[in-house]
Amino acid sequence: MVLNSKDAPDVMEYNKGNATAGLLSRQGLLDDMTSEVTKRGWDKMLSPNIQVTSKYDDRGVMGGDKWFGVPNYAEYLQVYFNKDLFEKHDVKVPETFADFTAAMDAFVRKGVTPLTNSGAEYMAHQFVYQLALDKADRPWVEGFQRYTTKANLTDPAWTHGATTFADWVKKGYVAKNSVGLKAEDAGVAFMSGKFPMMFSGSWWFGRVNETAKFDWDTFVWPEAKMTPGSGGNLWVVPKGSKNKKLAYDFIDITMKKHIQNTLGNAGGIPVAADPAAITDPKAKKLIQNFNTLAQNNALAFYPDWPVPAFYDKWVSETQRLMNGKGTPAEILGEVQKAYDAGLPK
Repeated sequence: MVLNSKDAPDVMEYNKGNATAGLLSRQGLLDDMTSEVTKRGWDKMLSPNIQVTSKYDDRGVMGGDKWFGVPNYAEYLQVYFNKDLFEKHDVKVPETFADFTAAMDAFVRKGVTPLTNSGAEYMAHQFVYQLALDKADRPWVEGFQRYTTKANLTDPAWTHGATTFADWVKKGYVAKNSVGLKAEDAGVAFMSGKFPMMFSGSWWFGRVNETAKFDWDTFVWPEAKMTPGSGGNLWVVPKGSKNKKLAYDFIDITMKKHIQNTLGNAGGIPVAADPAAITDPKAKKLIQNFNTLAQNNALAFYPDWPVPAFYDKWVSETQRLMNGKGTPAEILGEVQKAYDAGLPK
């Protein structure tokens, strides 16, 4: 509503994906910034994997030919772990997926819930997506996210994801009473030392680094062929911007090398930093892990992106899954209906 009024801002940070920036581009509410991107060289700074969420076609589907936004950072999901709790309970830090489940079993045997979780927001359905990705391939992701093939949300990969997550709830890997918790609740619980692990975004990194009073580290989901991640939120310029040159000048500042270097050392994932300028060891590892995923075309975006209003559907259906109010097949069937209804006509 604001973008379609005389009060549109000159520049705005906005979420990326078909359901958000893509929808606005389709509605004609964002400036096509293709000429500015090429003139200022931002296209040379962003890897192809990151460019996907910046460019949209006439249907508002990401991966198109027109630039409607530019990210100055990137993001992905990883496992944060409390080294002190692992040592206290004599649990081995996992290197393989089998190690991962063995570690969770070991914590459960000692009366410790291994993973913090938020059923009322994104964490829970991101578990389902990651577990599905473990059985999927790149064409599967492209079909689901970009409609290159017809997506079947009840196929073996999705079934594995939903069934395994429901099983994890039963086994106590995540607390059943986390069904009503928000991401903030889950993150604070991990940072206060109540849980050995948190599977969530790199956006927590700086805060964990500042807040956690225990020894901690991170690892990419064990043996992941792909994991949720992408370029970060986009700088977009509304069609109604009254100072477009200043808006583009502002975006350009955030892409400067010294700004990017500062971002990297502060716990973000810069898109155009000098690797040698990143001095913090944990930040260096964070960025290196992202770069490896990006180079291997292993960033799988996020499960709520493909269609408008999909996020709320994922939340409600994953809550039903955690509460045992539907079988995995029934839950996925409802998600499929929402997906099909939201596809661009």
